[in-house]
Amino acid sequence: MTQAPVLLSVDDRGVATATLNRPEVGNAYNAAMLDALIDGLTTLAVDPAVRCLVIRGAGKHFQAGADIRWLGEVAHYPPAQNYAASVATTRAMQLLNEFPKPTIALVHGACFGGGVGIVCCVDVAFATPDSQFGITEIRVGVSPTPISTHMVNAIGLRHTRRYALTGERFDAVEAERIGLVHEVVAADAMEAKLDGVLDAIFLGSPTGIAMTKSSFLGANNLLLDERQVSMLAHEGWTQRASAEGLEGTAAFREKRTPSWYKPTHPNV
Repeated sequence: MTQAPVLLSVDDRGVATATLNRPEVGNAYNAAMLDALIDGLTTLAVDPAVRCLVIRGAGKHFQAGADIRWLGEVAHYPPAQNYAASVATTRAMQLLNEFPKPTIALVHGACFGGGVGIVCCVDVAFATPDSQFGITEIRVGVSPTPISTHMVNAIGLRHTRRYALTGERFDAVEAERIGLVHEVVAADAMEAKLDGVLDAIFLGSPTGIAMTKSSFLGANNLLLDERQVSMLAHEGWTQRASAEGLEGTAAFREKRTPSWYKPTHPNV
């Protein structure tokens, strides 16, 4: 039997855990994972027993962005269905960003594209030293519009402009420097670090925490309205279905450079 793409659990303390569970593809997201995230976040948000949410990745990696095969399929969908796929991505990130309880991401291995979006949407993020990051959508001809506002909110426009426009990969030290993660933590010390943060959260009033988080986001215009969700999703699907979107995903699957690539030193 195929396992669920997101494993959800809640322990006796009220710690909910969402484990991204497609380890065979680096936990790359597809429609099933997005739907599971949306359903899970919606349910956990209103569960009074839940005090906080921890997000993990199964296997060797945290989250490697979008499933490239799924992206290639979606690009050929009719417009309405293609747009709906981008709405799902945008909605999942919105629900995580606006989740009314503290959220914590524990990053290891690869964290690309949508994985970076997840980290930008949580309240606390830790990464192991082996973590590698990248906002790599432009390398395959698509655009990270569903996570664009969250990246700017988390790491600022300056860092977003560099890494989203170059697609460069960077390590955990750089992720900490730019504010994407709060701390780099050795793998064997991660659970102790998590326990310390959870204990701090449990000392806080649940309603006080919810009000504080809502106030921070609302007062700083960081809550997405339906018009913004629609706009971000529209921009995402039209680029994905463009000629360069189709070429980029095909090039990635075929393990070749895309047609638009011009080498820096062509004669070397």
